[in-house]
This record gives sequence, C-alpha cells and structure tokens, in this order.
Amino acid sequence: MLEDILVPTDGREGMGRVTDHALALAELCDATLHVLYVVDETAYGSVPDDARERVRDTLADDGRSATKAVAERAYEMGVSVTQELRWGDPAVAIVAYVVENDIDQVVMGTRGKTGFERYLLGSVAEKVVRVSPVPVVTIHTGDQEELEEELAELVGT
Repeated sequence: MLEDILVPTDGREGMGRVTDHALALAELCDATLHVLYVVDETAYGSVPDDARERVRDTLADDGRSATKAVAERAYEMGVSVTQELRWGDPAVAIVAYVVENDIDQVVMGTRGKTGFERYLLGSVAEKVVRVSPVPVVTIHTGDQEELEEELAELVGT
C-alpha cells in the first residue's frame, strides 16, 4: 500500500493533470502527498551579481506559490500534505527527497520532448525514471492537441 507519494511540481499550467492524478491516488490510498519544488540553480547562473539575490527570491517565491497551490487542493480533499522547496539539480533533488523521506511512488509531469530537443536539453523525468528506487508515474503535460495528433499518427487513425 502507498503511504507517501511525491509530486514534484514546477508550477506550469500543464501540471494540473499531474496534480489531479497524485491527489486522487493519495486520497484512494489514504497516503500523505509530498509536494516538492526544486529551484534549478543553473537557471540563474548567468544573472549579474547585483540582480542575483532578487532573482533567487523570485524563484523561491514561485516555488512556494506552486507548492501552496497543490497543498490547498489537498487540504480541501482532506489529504495529508507536506511541502518543500529545495535548490539544485532537479532530478538529483527529487531522487534524494525520495530516499530521505521513504517515498513509495513519484507522480510527475513530462513535456514529452523527443529527438534533438530532448538530447540537447535532457529530461528531468527521464533521469528520475532511470535512477529512482521507487515506481515513477509520468503524465504528459504538453499541448493536449499536439499529443492527440501524435497518438492518432501512432495508431493510424
């Protein structure tokens, strides 16, 4: 039985589907939902020194807002929830959180990048899936219309 479920969030609009799934699973299993936001420190590495603190504060505020939004939904549903903000490489921070908190399952979004774009940018979800010691459910968060077109091509309709 699942007791602790992690949902890493980056606050994107498409995260609603991921959050819905994680909340439903947590409610069904009477599990605690852990909401994690990781500020990717490389995202502001090229920011001039005089603006760095402001950017850092803004990123932290974005993270707190993203986790709070999920936590509020969990509270409304009666789901036990914890929130955390971390700094560093997102994939590493997610897996570290899994290990440190005895997480049973991860539910996370993926944009579904393919080909050169994925090779060039990498994928946090892909990295987590490869090294996670627990099951990882990935949910597409990209453009729904684009996903439906790809699916239609795949099944030949």
